[in-house]
Amino acid sequence: MHSSHSSSSLMSPRRGLQVAKVAGAVAAVGTLLMLACTSHPAPKAPRLTPVRAQEATSGPATPSIVTNGIVATKDEMRLSFKVGGVIRSILVEQGQAVRRGQRLAEIELTEIDAQVAQARALAEKSSRDLARGERLYGDQVISLEQLQDLRTQASLQQAQLRSVEFNRGYSVIVAPQDGVVLRKLSQERELVSAGQAVLTIGAHDRGYVVRAALSDRDVVQLKLGDPAEIRMDAYPGRMLPGTISEIASGADERTGLFPVEVHFADPPAPLASGLVARLRIQPATARAAVLTYVPISSVVEGDRERASVFVVNGDRVQRRAVRVAFIDTTGVALTDGLQPGERVVTDGAPYLQDQEQVQLEAP
Repeated sequence: MHSSHSSSSLMSPRRGLQVAKVAGAVAAVGTLLMLACTSHPAPKAPRLTPVRAQEATSGPATPSIVTNGIVATKDEMRLSFKVGGVIRSILVEQGQAVRRGQRLAEIELTEIDAQVAQARALAEKSSRDLARGERLYGDQVISLEQLQDLRTQASLQQAQLRSVEFNRGYSVIVAPQDGVVLRKLSQERELVSAGQAVLTIGAHDRGYVVRAALSDRDVVQLKLGDPAEIRMDAYPGRMLPGTISEIASGADERTGLFPVEVHFADPPAPLASGLVARLRIQPATARAAVLTYVPISSVVEGDRERASVFVVNGDRVQRRAVRVAFIDTTGVALTDGLQPGERVVTDGAPYLQDQEQVQLEAP
């Protein structure tokens, strides 16, 4: 019995080999199942560079003239007394509207009234002397020459009377037309000389203009009627159209600049003399030819007149060499390399490479 039990508990070599093969197969299947169950991440799509683009436009072949000016009434009158003296009263204040014929200021009349009285008395005396001389000449008491002298004296005295009466009429300042008091240059009880400005009046009937001064290089490009854009801090964000209405033929001796005037095509209400305005004028020569304009943010690697832009072509960008004519407030003017209507990258251009794939974003 003992030998029989021992033989049954032992495994033959062939059976052991079979068991080992089965175990290996089971392990291999388990490994495959584990690999099959393991998830692999999908390959990531390449990250596209986000950019914004804008179409190239056309514009004038020469830069606009940009300068500052002052708003003023077209007609400004400096009013004064014809004779000197002490100002008795000024009846208006700065900024006050006035009507034609309105009394604005007057001078003390004591002195001029005395001059009028003296001239009138002398004129009356010369008239009496002439009448007496006519009678004496008729009686052949005086000669014809003496009578002519009396006539001359009477004429002189009448002329003197008219002169002082005329001056008295201009010892009061009246408004020559409807307008507004722009500046009050003197005060009551001040002593002013003849012709010294006391008030400045701006007339309403001819409207407002912007007065500016330009260099000789700029003024020779202008013609009457050239369009202009007017912008003022008093009306932020608003562009007011205007035209060149006056160009000086000579330079100001003090500054060497040429005065010009820009007329408002549609003036806003209200306007006030003295407002500062920024002008952008399109000369007539600028409209003779056109160039391609792009935003300044689209230009990369500028070197004098040479630069580059990235042109949008589908979902990719193409680097394009361009030639710069000048830089204006509206953008960069190009002489060649780009046509109006082509789209160029504005935001993100410095970070791009030629033929790079991009993602266009809304402006």
